[in-house]
Amino acid sequence: MRELTYVARDTVEWREAPDPKLRGDGEAIVTPVAATSCDVDTAILAGHATRRQPHIRFSLDPPFALGHECVARVVETGDGVTSVAPGDLVVVPWSINCGACDHCRSGLTAHCTAVPHMAMYGAPIGGTWGGLFSDLVRVPYADAMLVPLPAGLDPVAMASASDNWSLAWRLVAPHLRNRPGARVLVVARGSIGLYVADIARALGASTVLHVDPDPGHRELAREFGAATAETLDPPVHHGFDIAVEATGRVDQLALALRSLAPEGVCESAGNHFRPGELPLLDMYLTGVTLRIARDNVRAHIPDALALARSGKVDPARVVSHVLDWEQLPEALPEKHLKPVFVRGEGGAGEG
Repeated sequence: MRELTYVARDTVEWREAPDPKLRGDGEAIVTPVAATSCDVDTAILAGHATRRQPHIRFSLDPPFALGHECVARVVETGDGVTSVAPGDLVVVPWSINCGACDHCRSGLTAHCTAVPHMAMYGAPIGGTWGGLFSDLVRVPYADAMLVPLPAGLDPVAMASASDNWSLAWRLVAPHLRNRPGARVLVVARGSIGLYVADIARALGASTVLHVDPDPGHRELAREFGAATAETLDPPVHHGFDIAVEATGRVDQLALALRSLAPEGVCESAGNHFRPGELPLLDMYLTGVTLRIARDNVRAHIPDALALARSGKVDPARVVSHVLDWEQLPEALPEKHLKPVFVRGEGGAGEG
């Protein structure tokens, strides 16, 4: 089989690898049918993750198999797998998790103790698990990891449910449940922020301000019902109850924090490869809560899929390009918002 392999800055190529084999009764082999790039893949391709800096404990040096967001079709299952069967369409979570350890049972699936810390697809962290831009992928804990795609959902629209779409749900939905009608600020550079804007509007936020320097992104955010701005400088004093930062820039995170109302909540989904300073005194005086965390995505994929199925949101509108699987080496390094690569049968209308 082939793996799409990151080999140098802005360079990926197909490389041959042995076909994965089942190693136990609880495993599955899947073939991605609709896969997409995560915002962090953009940072990897740009070389940010290979820059050695004192505050980063690891460096993602090439080569390694790339990709950690996809809808896949089950090809083969072990005798102990009961939740999916060959032919099923499934969401493959980005992190490897067993579903049975104490962390997994409490929802901390990104911190599974049955595998090395940070075990994941698409990067050589916590072992080598391959990438979801591959012809075939082994899923070690199939019943715990794989989530059947609900009927009626398009694999292309939901290719990001492995990470960005479900992460966006978690960034804002629980907070709006606790704070109905809250004012929401989104400071973003890509797909996560747009997903958040759509979800926040659908779940009853009284105000959604989407800040992004890209005019095309702002136009789409307005279609989702958000107000928009190119920059957030100066910050909006006490302007928002919930802030989501998805830029990977500490200066933008600081602006979001300075815009929070008393006891406001800020969720940071940016991958901060560069150090910076936070406005700690302002945060103290306002009494804010800041969460910066690797996402336990498996725990809330079902809720995120249920929202997508409700018709209240439209994740398909964030998909910027639908491209053939064979275009991956040439097209992935290009600067697209949210390209989805489909393999023959994985196009729109399945599910």
